[in-house]
Amino acid sequence: MTWLANLSPKLRQYLLITGNYWAFTLTDGALRMLVVLYFYGLGYSPFDIAMLFVFYEIFGVVTNLVGGWLGARLGLNKTMNIGLFLQIASLAMLLVPADLLVVPWVMAAQAISGIAKDLNKMSAKSSIKMLVPGDAQSQLYKWIAILTGSKNALKGIGFFMGGALLALFGFRNAILIMAVLLSLVWLVSLVKLKKDIGKSKAKPKFIEIFSKSKAINVLSAARLFLFGARDVWFVVALPVYLSATFGWSHFYVGGFLAIWVIGYGFIQGIAPKITGTAQGQTPDGKHALMWALLLSAIPALIAMSLVFEWHDKASLIIGLLIFGGIFAVNSSLHSFLIVSYSGEDGVSLDVGFYYMANAMGRLIGTVLSGWLYQNYGLTACLWFSTGFVALAALLSIALPRHKAIAT
Repeated sequence: MTWLANLSPKLRQYLLITGNYWAFTLTDGALRMLVVLYFYGLGYSPFDIAMLFVFYEIFGVVTNLVGGWLGARLGLNKTMNIGLFLQIASLAMLLVPADLLVVPWVMAAQAISGIAKDLNKMSAKSSIKMLVPGDAQSQLYKWIAILTGSKNALKGIGFFMGGALLALFGFRNAILIMAVLLSLVWLVSLVKLKKDIGKSKAKPKFIEIFSKSKAINVLSAARLFLFGARDVWFVVALPVYLSATFGWSHFYVGGFLAIWVIGYGFIQGIAPKITGTAQGQTPDGKHALMWALLLSAIPALIAMSLVFEWHDKASLIIGLLIFGGIFAVNSSLHSFLIVSYSGEDGVSLDVGFYYMANAMGRLIGTVLSGWLYQNYGLTACLWFSTGFVALAALLSIALPRHKAIAT
């Protein structure tokens, strides 16, 4: 461990924050897959399953607004540790006997998990701004891409872990295993995470949770539609379709979605190379527009293959993989732009507002995923996805092109 001791204090803190984020992400992905597969196995409809996640997304919207303000006032170490503790509490709520796992109780547990997830994400993403000089934008893009990509790769492993734990140990024992492991991570974080990282010099007022920057507002709106476009078919419709139409087992569904998200995370991690940053370029609004336009074609092509029954199984699988790769670049571009646009003092305010829009997009996508699939099928979900990405592209026209951003 000599190499760890030789690292700078800031880098050691970053690694600790990243480790917290990774551990949390594993439980978050596993819990999502556990809930979807377990309650579908109990006979819940796709829309009922979507409703289980409504509070998760609603409270994510609120948490990103309030959490950014709390991070600026209290420090990101406190918001991260609170997030870890709340995830443990959420898991503990699901350890009740099976006959008590009624919809309101599960929704409440998911609400706490949603608060935990967004406190954790906001804390991790905001901390990067503290580590990179303001004139090192290429380095900033690289660090954000690595953090975001590794997180999503681990979320994919979490999907597989959820399906595997459910098949091997059952729902309750799977939850218990995750709660114990995450508790150990939380105890280490309480002792080792530096106090007051990311704390604003000026105490921001609560009203300042709403961004006054046009660039951040436009990017946040584009982010809303981008993530709505993903979740409108990915969250509920796709795993249920794979299970009901293809006849895949829990292992196959969890494993395939895990591979998808791992690949998605890998592409996010190398996004700077894909977008040309390796040659000294940094992305701007033009890049966001171009990649959104490219993405919008993919769900439309998949939908057409299903309508005309043209190699529908292969088209769905291959199309999903292509969608994941292009979506990953879009997401990584957005994640860089929000940190780049944000002010250094109180960065969590801007990042929190942006991820509020992200959570709102997930909320809309999740509800539509269950409702559209139950009433109109997967094709309708794909057409809505196409429209949402097109709206994200339209908004990206207004994003700045390598100009100074007033915040």
